[in-house]
Amino acid sequence: MIYNQILSRFQNKEKQLAYLIDPDKFDWNNIEQLKVVLKQTTPDLLLIGGSLISVDTSAFVKELKAVIDMPVVLYPGSSVQVCKDIDAVLFLSLISGRNPEFLISHHVAAAPQIKANNIEAISTGYMLVDGGSNTSVQYISQTIPIPSDKNDIAVATALAGQYLGMKLIYMDAGSGAENSVSGEMIKAVKSALDIPLMIGGGIRSVDAVKRACKAGADIIVVGNVLEQDISLLADFYNAVKSINA
Repeated sequence: MIYNQILSRFQNKEKQLAYLIDPDKFDWNNIEQLKVVLKQTTPDLLLIGGSLISVDTSAFVKELKAVIDMPVVLYPGSSVQVCKDIDAVLFLSLISGRNPEFLISHHVAAAPQIKANNIEAISTGYMLVDGGSNTSVQYISQTIPIPSDKNDIAVATALAGQYLGMKLIYMDAGSGAENSVSGEMIKAVKSALDIPLMIGGGIRSVDAVKRACKAGADIIVVGNVLEQDISLLADFYNAVKSINA
């Protein structure tokens, strides 16, 4: 079970790294380089997905798993992205917003397929945080992100997710965000939670990875920057490993 792996490392106070691949933006010319990097510096999680995907998710996952020997976890933008080929899905509920489509409607549509294909569903409270620019997830979800300086709102929202039974909290500034979630907000939310905290969006450098980890992030999600330079995954991996050492 992928969640048991996440929880075990969390309980051991180990920081974790997740690599997010957007099927629409992935360049298959880089697949050999990706294979080498993943073998040498294997991340804790391999996520597939995005707010808006135009390619066939099932076909993409099948092709990827044909050359990469890792479990694939779907990071879904909608219920239509769920397919039988994934190993697990972050069952995201956008708890920072008030759009019922992303609070429960997509979940109802996806649940029967998840059950029928025995896919591991990891209940995740998803919180969109203002990263200084309009992002795809903000536009698609039609929700207002939590202001970057409103730590009290972030803490209350994360706690609500935990009390609703979420297994993870994922704070995201959105793909291509100008700014990542601040260290102050990460620290405030982390101090209130008893479950793992994921942080993503706008993380483009080793320093940003280290800052997020030291502020309290349990899982760092990187993706957008790696579309330009896959070799950075090794740098991020080594940064997380150095903190765990």
